[in-house]
Amino acid sequence: MSTRTLLRGGTVITAVRPGEVLTDTDILIGADGTIEAIGQGLDAGDAEVVDVRGRIVHPGFVDTHRHTWQSVVRNLASDWSLTEYLAGLHTGLSKHFRPEDTYTGNYLGALEALDSGITTLVDWSHNLATPAHADAAVAALKDTGMRAVFAHGGGAEQWGSLPSANVHPADARRVRDEHFSSDGGLVTMALALRGPQFVTPEVNVADFRLAADLDLRVTMHAGDGYWGKSGPIRKMHADGLLSDRITYVHCCTLGDDELKLIADSGGTASVAPDVEMQMGHGFPATGRLLRAGIRPTFSIDVCSSNGGDMFATMRTAIGMQRALDNAPSVDTGEVLERISLTCADVVQFATIDGAHAAGLADTTGSIAVGKAADIVVLDDRSLALTPLNNPIGSLVYSAHPGLVRDVFVQGRRVKKDGELVGVDIARLKADAEDSRSYLLGEMPEARLDGTWHPTLVTA
Repeated sequence: MSTRTLLRGGTVITAVRPGEVLTDTDILIGADGTIEAIGQGLDAGDAEVVDVRGRIVHPGFVDTHRHTWQSVVRNLASDWSLTEYLAGLHTGLSKHFRPEDTYTGNYLGALEALDSGITTLVDWSHNLATPAHADAAVAALKDTGMRAVFAHGGGAEQWGSLPSANVHPADARRVRDEHFSSDGGLVTMALALRGPQFVTPEVNVADFRLAADLDLRVTMHAGDGYWGKSGPIRKMHADGLLSDRITYVHCCTLGDDELKLIADSGGTASVAPDVEMQMGHGFPATGRLLRAGIRPTFSIDVCSSNGGDMFATMRTAIGMQRALDNAPSVDTGEVLERISLTCADVVQFATIDGAHAAGLADTTGSIAVGKAADIVVLDDRSLALTPLNNPIGSLVYSAHPGLVRDVFVQGRRVKKDGELVGVDIARLKADAEDSRSYLLGEMPEARLDGTWHPTLVTA
């Protein structure tokens, strides 16, 4: 059987350059899972041919920040404030997770992402109560066959409580040695650090020293609501901690001077528009980041609150930013001649810019010769995409997870004709329901009908 694949005749959104679309174009995927050639009328040779004529073909999306373990308590927080979220998840359900619940949460959440066309996921894993929890989280990511960055964090109960202890440094070192001694696999490692909003300056410096010792990228929350007004980036700048190996999540309430410090240091940013608007983090910083010279990327954040696909996230982000851009004109009675934020921009944020933030831009995020074949093919049978007049506009405004027909990761077809390959869906659903039932059973006040509103109890 051939191990090469030729995608024949697609409408290809490359993400190599904003707005680049190649019509009636073939993509030849080599035996090593990288893209060998792109063009029209390519010789298939011994390759398996997949006819994608009339279908949008685009790079796999990159989600730069997701607390994947929470997928087994999906939508419990859909009507919760940030305070209720902290009470229900961080000081509530999180402490009842067993390693097997963490495995199921990560496996379910990562496959949900893959099923909807997200081929790369930064798993912001901040409920690692024991080494067994960390091992389970890593194993689940690897078992899905997707590309992922396991961002090792602490226990969820620490967040928002200004802890003084470091984030499991011994376990982070163990995970680096045991699971990620090489950086060449589909799943790699980063550190999810709390940053100066949540710890003392001394602890923050120690956390960043750990990242340097382990030679790992850092992803951290910054500028999310009132915490973000404490000048976290100024503090990091004063301590000499800013670098191009840090992704700052949210950034909503950072000062303009702080955004400039991030830009000058080469840092990246992750915007989670749905959660930021619901939980009072502030307006999504998409436009402010662009004005500061920072390319935004996108985060699903928590599926305990919102949906888990990039299509909805793109629409939320572009809709909110266009409203903010239009607001001054509404007040003055002007009519803008042209919209500044385009659909092509948003597609870049969701693909190649996300890959850059994950430290993987040389590997994934665009469709180009030599890169990994992390590719999504949309179904052409939907009336929502008929006629296909503006492929990029269609991808942002009309596509949805149900249209994701085929997904390739490193050239391997992990979703075929609308079905995940090699996944026992019935067993997964049963495992997820079992975990959910166990966790809620540990908190008798928890309810599934949307009427549970947790109360934060502080010592």
